[in-house]
Amino acid sequence: MFRSNAGTVQTKFGTVIKLAPKGWPDITGFRHRDGKMILIEVKNETGKLREDQIKFQKFIEDKPVLYGVCRSVDDAIELIESN
Repeated sequence: MFRSNAGTVQTKFGTVIKLAPKGWPDITGFRHRDGKMILIEVKNETGKLREDQIKFQKFIEDKPVLYGVCRSVDDAIELIESN
């Protein structure tokens, strides 16, 4: 698992670096037992998905990927262990 960054950033030297596409989830990884990709969008108790995150969610929902919006560590563990 690793923290994913999306969008673009500009270095102090002015170089623009393109990261993951906008809407890409906050955490990316894979499950060792079956190699299934894991994508987790992290939100607090009241956080809402942005439009680009909703687009990504709709795109990924029918793919063989573990994807979820998690509001706690327990949510993330549940997503990974129950699917």
